[in-house]
Amino acid sequence: MVILGLVILSFMFAGVGSYINSSAETAAAKVNDDTISQADLERAYQNERGRMESQYGDAFAALTADSAYLQQFRQGILDRLIGDKLLEQAAVDLGLRVSDAQIKQAIVAMPEFQFDGKFDNERYTAVLRQAGFQPNDFRDYMRVDMTRRQLSNALLGSEFTLAAESTQAYKLQQQTRDARYLTIAAQPFADDITVSSDAIENYYQANITQFDTQQKVSLAFVELSVEDLLPSIQVSVDEAQQYYEQNIQDFRTQEQRRASHILIEFADDEQKAEQQAQDILLKVNDGGDFAELAKEYSSDTFSAENGGDLDWFTAGMMDPAFEEAAFALANVDDVSQVVKSEFGFHIIKLTDVKPEQTSPFADVQDDVIAKLKTEKAEEEFYAKQQRMAEVAFETPDTLDEVAGIAQVDVQTTAMFSQDNAPSTVNYPGVVSQAFSDELINDQVNSDVIELDDNHIMFVRVATYEAQRTKALDEVSAQINDILLAEQAQQAAKAWADDLLADVQAENDINEKLKTKNIEWQEQEAVARNGSAVAPAIVEALFKLTDKKESNAQVVALFNGDVALVQLVNVNEGADIPSTDAAALQNRLSTMRAQFTYGEFINALREDADIEVY
Repeated sequence: MVILGLVILSFMFAGVGSYINSSAETAAAKVNDDTISQADLERAYQNERGRMESQYGDAFAALTADSAYLQQFRQGILDRLIGDKLLEQAAVDLGLRVSDAQIKQAIVAMPEFQFDGKFDNERYTAVLRQAGFQPNDFRDYMRVDMTRRQLSNALLGSEFTLAAESTQAYKLQQQTRDARYLTIAAQPFADDITVSSDAIENYYQANITQFDTQQKVSLAFVELSVEDLLPSIQVSVDEAQQYYEQNIQDFRTQEQRRASHILIEFADDEQKAEQQAQDILLKVNDGGDFAELAKEYSSDTFSAENGGDLDWFTAGMMDPAFEEAAFALANVDDVSQVVKSEFGFHIIKLTDVKPEQTSPFADVQDDVIAKLKTEKAEEEFYAKQQRMAEVAFETPDTLDEVAGIAQVDVQTTAMFSQDNAPSTVNYPGVVSQAFSDELINDQVNSDVIELDDNHIMFVRVATYEAQRTKALDEVSAQINDILLAEQAQQAAKAWADDLLADVQAENDINEKLKTKNIEWQEQEAVARNGSAVAPAIVEALFKLTDKKESNAQVVALFNGDVALVQLVNVNEGADIPSTDAAALQNRLSTMRAQFTYGEFINALREDADIEVY
């Protein structure tokens, strides 16, 4: 009575209408005055996820096991929908429109709605129903999409590249440069550097997230596959014999026939085509060479090149009328009367026959036994799987009984994080379950995890290590090494900067180089994508000019050292081959168009009022 009273009071204060009339449609984002619904976002997300799964398979499934990646993936879909909405609004503001006739023409031309190359209304309604569209809703969707594409196509189609620009781009890409450079190791400078405890603590506080550990688990697991059960399955010869006799049709090959034909198509005059076929048949019966007559008269040009040969066929493969006539021929080299089919008029010659054959049991005994063993193993596998799933649920705090049913041992793994699972359990479904809140917090067994066809696994978290931030004393040595390397590189760079000043002043630096046992190294014809020298040196080299004040630069190398690189000579690239010019021009135009489109969307974003919920 008390509960009922509370329910009645809630209706009195809130009103029944608020429960009935409240909209279930919630917004994912608002773009100016238009909203993007959660349903639109979910539909776009599911479509894109399905496309990625079909294209990348297990590789994408492994990525989706990471919740952070899924969040980023979903955010990317929403950003795309916001861009589409902005483009749609811009198209409306510009007065772009699509007529009903254009929409109808586009729908009729869509291959999804065609059967045998023609628009099929039943297929159209079935596809829409499957996609969750009503015809009116789909026409509205097409109108919006086509209007938006008018603007996007205009943007993408407005960019172009001149032939001279593509030639210049090619020559710059093919350009090489001669260089000389010094590599200054940072390690010798570290001997004079001491890192203070305050510097270590300041670095720790400023970069504390670098010392967060990932959560880790070790798993106990039970694995079972059909292959595990096969060795214990026994099948007797009598069982195999009985199966053979009960399924004798599976070991019987159909009669095969090989024939040649001459085809005369109906063309515009069926009666004339039939008379031509009768005339050819007379020539065949008078001893004419069938193969030569096929080459001369047959409308089936492909088989005509081989004397009309159609290769081997069995019942059910050919046109019914053709097949009936071909199988009615009693002997090899017999020729049929003129036969009418949907393709035209045929004259058929039987060239060979392979009679129906039944493989003797002795020849297929091993195959039958293997098949029966697999079937028995699969039956036992599914029975065990069902029982293991029941026991895993009924006894959630151990896998021992599950392992007992499978007659295998419970296996365990070492501790691992979500991105470095050991190979024995490195399956997307297993990793996802291993780091789920249910298995970690409730300490229960997983449901059955299907790894593959006829291959399953049950897991539970044996040991769990939560994510944490390492204490300063745990990482002080690591930080000391980082700061020591940074300061050593800074000291090496300062020394290299002094060398650079001397080089630009054309002073002799040989004595300074001797103190560090450093010598100039030379490299000719360095390409933009060259690998003969460090990438940082290549990048710096192609930024330098041949002027004295800007022909050298100090750069930091990835390994912690520094380098002084000097431009010696610029080697101009060759002219673009005429066969490649058009392709490069198109590629540059496409790149420019994509950049323009992206900048246009960014400009619309800056001027728009966007709220993401």
